[in-house]
Amino acid sequence: MTMEAEAAFTRVPLHISFPDRSAFTETYGFAGKAGKVNLEGQLLRPATESRTLFVFMHPTSTLNLLPMPRALVDAGLHVLCAASRYAKNDSALIMEKVAIDLGAWIAHAKAEMGYDTIVLVGWSGGGSLSLFYQAQAENPTITHTPAGDEVNLVEAGLTPADGVIFIAAHLSRAETLTEWLDPSVIDELDPDKRDPEFDIYSPDCPHQPPYDAAFIQKFRAAQVARNRKITAWAQDMLETLRKRNTPEQERAFVTHRTMCDLRWFDLAIDPNERALGVSYMGDPRTVNVGPVGLARFSTLRSWLSQWSYDLSNAKGPMNAALIHKTPVLQIENTADEAVPATHNPTIAAALATPDKEYLRIVGATHYYVGQPEELKTCIDRVLSWSSAHNLLN
Repeated sequence: MTMEAEAAFTRVPLHISFPDRSAFTETYGFAGKAGKVNLEGQLLRPATESRTLFVFMHPTSTLNLLPMPRALVDAGLHVLCAASRYAKNDSALIMEKVAIDLGAWIAHAKAEMGYDTIVLVGWSGGGSLSLFYQAQAENPTITHTPAGDEVNLVEAGLTPADGVIFIAAHLSRAETLTEWLDPSVIDELDPDKRDPEFDIYSPDCPHQPPYDAAFIQKFRAAQVARNRKITAWAQDMLETLRKRNTPEQERAFVTHRTMCDLRWFDLAIDPNERALGVSYMGDPRTVNVGPVGLARFSTLRSWLSQWSYDLSNAKGPMNAALIHKTPVLQIENTADEAVPATHNPTIAAALATPDKEYLRIVGATHYYVGQPEELKTCIDRVLSWSSAHNLLN
């Protein structure tokens, strides 16, 4: 007998499909064929009946194997782990289309699955997505992507969630990437050409931890400048392709060295209980030059939508300030190795809704691995908050 059988819940595979009217299709294979979007997900359903559904979505990941969805099911809640059209491949991801996908799942849950109440759980990279979605569901304004392609959220009819949980989540993909960009890169086509002043992973770097305030400020400014340089190049290249008026409509590229943050080697910067010298993906010096770093492979349109510091529509504080009606529970893990300590307070300060609650779970890491007590604290607060807001049917 499997552990899942012992826990008396079932995994129900789901598939939804809807017409895609996009002028430009960037998804691969079946997912982009026949003018339709095809989405897959898993419903984790316990034996108890419920009219409330807790919905997880990450822009590019599938979350059904992570500890928190499973723990919620063990507590008797119905959980949907919904994938976007970009599951496990963010190289061409468009955030505006991810919002469309999330809206399709919520509409399906209400119209076809029999759920009346939706609680949107934004975990990790799904946190800023949940804020982006809810802001546009409450008051839709976006009709085009930063590249100028029509993706009309005003006419999409996005159904607002009844509650939002923002947990172990960072500001946004664009802002987090910028804080992790290696500012030593001088030539985007040749990562071996580097400015030694900012090459903190080199033993020859003149700046060593603990870093002084002046260098930290200069380092951060250089990271933003690099993001803006790539953004300007992407805009120029898209315009060049349009003017050529050839079948080439898009271009892929590599962004080298995207895992470089002073925080990992100086715990006095944005202090929390994280370990020294490690990132959530391992040794940042290895990840910085490896194939799995953030934004390593991208397209022009995708960069502008999900990674551009100035142009992305999915930046967390900006969207938090647009949420006026929805209750929000925010949970910070104080030993989080993936989410900088400044991010959660920034979101809390930006949230416009008067109905917001904040919980700090002392010692909790990003994934709660080997931390049953910390995970229980999280689940208990989710249950009590949901009950207090009449979200548990």
